[in-house]
Amino acid sequence: MSYNASHIEVLEGLEGVRRRPGMYIGGTDLKALHHLVAEILDNATDEVVAGHANRIDVVLGQSGSVSVQDNGRGIPVDAHPRYPDTSALEIILTKLHAGGKFHNKAYTTSGGLNGVGISVVNALSKQTEVTVERDGFCWRQTFSKGIASSGLIQVGATRKRGTRVEFFPDPTIFPEITFNVDRILEMCRAKAYLNRGVRIHLTVEETGAIHEFHFPGGIKDYIDQWLTGKIFIIDKTFSGTVEQQAEAANPLRLEWAMAWTHDEKGKMLSYCNTIPTPEGGTHEAGLRAALLRGIREYAETRSLLPKGIAIIAEDVLEGMWAIISIFISEPEFSGQTKERLASAWVTRQVESAIKDHLDHWLHGDVEQATRLVTAIVDKAQDRQNRRKDQNAVKRKTATTRLTLPGKLTDCTVGDNTQSELFIVEGDSAGGSAKQARNRYNQAVLPLRGKILNVEQANLEKFEKNTEIQSLVTAIGTGCGKQFDLGSLRYGRIVIMTDADVDGAHIASLLLTFFFRFMTPLIQNGHLYLAQPPLYRLTCGAESWYALDDVEKEVLIAKIQKKKAKSGKAKIDQSRFKGLGEMDPKQLRETTMDPASRRLLRVFVDDSDLTHGTFNRLMGKKPLERFLFIQEKAPFAEGSLDI
Repeated sequence: MSYNASHIEVLEGLEGVRRRPGMYIGGTDLKALHHLVAEILDNATDEVVAGHANRIDVVLGQSGSVSVQDNGRGIPVDAHPRYPDTSALEIILTKLHAGGKFHNKAYTTSGGLNGVGISVVNALSKQTEVTVERDGFCWRQTFSKGIASSGLIQVGATRKRGTRVEFFPDPTIFPEITFNVDRILEMCRAKAYLNRGVRIHLTVEETGAIHEFHFPGGIKDYIDQWLTGKIFIIDKTFSGTVEQQAEAANPLRLEWAMAWTHDEKGKMLSYCNTIPTPEGGTHEAGLRAALLRGIREYAETRSLLPKGIAIIAEDVLEGMWAIISIFISEPEFSGQTKERLASAWVTRQVESAIKDHLDHWLHGDVEQATRLVTAIVDKAQDRQNRRKDQNAVKRKTATTRLTLPGKLTDCTVGDNTQSELFIVEGDSAGGSAKQARNRYNQAVLPLRGKILNVEQANLEKFEKNTEIQSLVTAIGTGCGKQFDLGSLRYGRIVIMTDADVDGAHIASLLLTFFFRFMTPLIQNGHLYLAQPPLYRLTCGAESWYALDDVEKEVLIAKIQKKKAKSGKAKIDQSRFKGLGEMDPKQLRETTMDPASRRLLRVFVDDSDLTHGTFNRLMGKKPLERFLFIQEKAPFAEGSLDI
């Protein structure tokens, strides 16, 4: 096949964004969908950071739209010098790399630096409406799929100022266009505590709920609220603010807050110019280096380090909950989605600034500081002892099956790219699954009843729990800090429970375990949920299966229409009480055979939100579950399986 100039395609305007949205927002999944909101919210926040706004209003519309309004300066609407027939507003909305953030004349620091944010949102929306209030007038313009659908219209006089952007995501781009309220709540909350004093209102039209976020103390206020109910190692929160002068070579404003708890896991949230950086970067590296140096020096100065014990970053960070926020000019990010800060000079300046404050903080209260550093030294000792005594579960091959759990019925193939493990409840379901499976590549592990809720259990209960240990041994990777993905025995781990409330509860307990102790399994796409049917419909010699009531009604309508002509439209309905009630042939056809089954892959779209959800629904506070039920009750009317 020839290749010449006629094969070269030139995309005009924003068509390239619509063709390849992944280059600009990372894909078309739910994470990418919510990135649209983040882009518009970032623009409003930049007005706050620049000192021109103090309020942001976000509305989740009933019709599927999102609007963000600030009381800042308003996007310029006058004609652009380079395009005298077009307003600056239209240029910003319809051209990539157009904006006021390439220099520091309009914004000293900002989150949007590449001039693509709002134009990308416009390109990926079926409709966008922008309203600007400035210079005594109100202006409005509409767009569709990146192209102006109206001119800039002056709609009246006003004394207000600001910008309002409303957009409707394009369903031809995004398979799912329903926004997650909890995720938007977290976005607004984060912007509020990162910009002390700003008021952010979120209105959810579907429920009528109005949320207000206001943190006068900024990050420290939030971290104190975030850690309510946790047990602290010391009573003090280490927080501070550093602002270097604008005339410095690299001006920087830095704010942080952190506390140490007795939790095994901690968490660090980091931001640059209010943009979340979930993959960390140079600012997090500076924070870690400052803490490690400061803690080590204090331990050595006070003779708190036993011989042969060395503190590493892991010991300092364990149980530490921290937030770090920096504002800098012209930051460098890894990729347009800005998930990792790459500005190399930041590490040194952050480390220096925090280290100075840490030294004063530690030496200012010797009693508290000694308690903290002693706890960190204890963690270092425990870590070194674990390495000496560690008996991590190692990978078992097809030839070493004697040490595997007794109830595991293994498969023949030893290649984990082909093998599957089905986790089922009880011997009855296990018996059917063992007969229904493909012996070559499908293994079955029956569990006895509901497994331990690891969100509430202590370490001793966890280590002694037979069902948990059977799971860990069968999968072969170990768990927690000893997890080794390279030792995985099965490429697919499939949770296969009954299609009822009890089955859903067992699946929830298993998901909690996998999320807390085998997170890389989920991150690498190895965990699945089977979808066994709840109903069987029979008409004559033919049978159909339905997952739930909705699918059952749809099938009944189709069957009646199909059989009406023959006069044989009588449909027998039966409901499965559980997997054990299905004969092996039915179980194989509906749930285990790759050619006809339906599997749901488990993935974590937002780690922070998922962490909070597990803590809320599976944790030790019944009140949190009660409040969740109250919140969700209006959506469950008529669909409860009780």
